[in-house]
Amino acid sequence: MSAVADGFGTGELTVIGRISTASNVTLVCDAEGGPRVVYKPVRGERPLWDFPDGTLAGREVASYLISDALGWGVIPETILRDGPFGPGMVQRWVEAVDNHTDRGDRLDLVDLCPVGAVPDGFREILRAQDDLGNEVCLIHADDPRLQRMAVLDVLLNNADRKGGHALEGTDGQVYGVDHGICLHTEHKLRTVLWGWAGRPVDEVLLADIEKFVKALPGEIADGLAAHITDAEIDALGHRAKELLAHPYMPVPRTSRPIPWPAF
Repeated sequence: MSAVADGFGTGELTVIGRISTASNVTLVCDAEGGPRVVYKPVRGERPLWDFPDGTLAGREVASYLISDALGWGVIPETILRDGPFGPGMVQRWVEAVDNHTDRGDRLDLVDLCPVGAVPDGFREILRAQDDLGNEVCLIHADDPRLQRMAVLDVLLNNADRKGGHALEGTDGQVYGVDHGICLHTEHKLRTVLWGWAGRPVDEVLLADIEKFVKALPGEIADGLAAHITDAEIDALGHRAKELLAHPYMPVPRTSRPIPWPAF
């Protein structure tokens, strides 16, 4: 269903709540005649010294456009439109699985477990201490849907892939949200999805990236130009070509490769 047809793009937004844990104003709304959405007004953004160009809302839209152009569907449909507090990012709400009620207290896609108890199907990222001083492991699922998100983060140069930004939808898909600090020209990759570091990128994903690189200079770049700079578009193309030339997941290059908090 198109954004216009179901009210997503034009229906009046009614605020029903606020996500208080978000660092910028993040509102949950119902669109008249349409779906539930997340609305982040530009006026509610806190300026970041190292992201001086454009808006965080624009970077969220640009990230969606890239995911969509790749054909991966990792990021829920995201647009820039007017709302009750002015222009902002509007994104379709993801109905997420609650593993702690729906599936008998199963682990989330990104979770914690006791040291030495990493279950099958998960990868250990690091060891740390919880709030009570107990030693725990940060882990994530060894899941191709999540791996595709990790590859997208490399292309986006995502500086903030927290565990809570990876959602398992009730429709069986895995979605990534919160892409306001992506697409910088300088290396800023910070993520909890390091479990595939140094491993080959799936050939199917590489084929999609190759098509993307060929198409980028045309209509895709034109769409991105409304939200990010020409230099950032060029850097995106460079990262994609670099991944094709060396088709392995990167390893951490900085002293702070994981965002904090991790969730």
